[in-house]
Amino acid sequence: MQIRFESSRKEVSQMNTEALRENFLVPDIFENDKINFVYTHYDRVMIGGAIPATKSLQLETYDALKANYFLERREIGIINIGGDGKITADGNTFEISKLGCVYVGKGTQEVTLSSNDPANPAVFYLLSSPAHQSYPARLFTKEDATPVTIGSMETSNHRTIYKYIHLDGIQSSQLVMGLTVLQTGSVWNTMPSHVHDRRMEAYCYFDVPQNQRILHLMGEPSETRHLWVADRQAIISPPWSVHSGCGTSNYSFIWGMAGENKDYTDMDAVAIADLK
Repeated sequence: MQIRFESSRKEVSQMNTEALRENFLVPDIFENDKINFVYTHYDRVMIGGAIPATKSLQLETYDALKANYFLERREIGIINIGGDGKITADGNTFEISKLGCVYVGKGTQEVTLSSNDPANPAVFYLLSSPAHQSYPARLFTKEDATPVTIGSMETSNHRTIYKYIHLDGIQSSQLVMGLTVLQTGSVWNTMPSHVHDRRMEAYCYFDVPQNQRILHLMGEPSETRHLWVADRQAIISPPWSVHSGCGTSNYSFIWGMAGENKDYTDMDAVAIADLK
């Protein structure tokens, strides 16, 4: 587990490309037969990845958490972006296909991740936040998420949104989580931009073709910065930062939030003409 501390707006305004990537890009969380995490000091959210290629993986605690087990004071959302797999939470097993989501609540002591086929292993993206209340483990398929298609080809942002963990979906203590799939020919996400000072956000881009990239925009609306992001890389987004992007191809991304509330629509919009 890597630990990253928060950066102020003033610090970010003075960062070069290397410093921006060091603080906000999470490039290498997916490894075969390993669970990797980055612990951020933005609402103490943990961003992780796991590929149970040849063996099952157990979600274990870390010394820095000072917890008897990983979910003693936490909750976690898990989205599969690979082959079919299984998640077992205190004896309850959930079959999870690509784009499926499993939520596991505070107090769950044993969580195991596995793949059905080693030749096409599951690829699990993990997002965990502190929790003050326990909610039961639950599976949502992409169909359960009641997909909503928005945007248009004319503005290059025709996309389908799948909401999993939110006020009207899987219940949680503070975690919000879902994903967006851009249609062929569309490349812009989260445009018009917005910020939400009441919670942080994390992105994980996936299904990005090998030689293509995402230009992720961050920073204050009046002084934006950018990061080039490859397939299966994640971004830490501070509460005061915009979080939009444009790809050299269509792609998909997982979004997740934690902080003051769980209201999906709680955002402060930024007009495109005001971006600088």
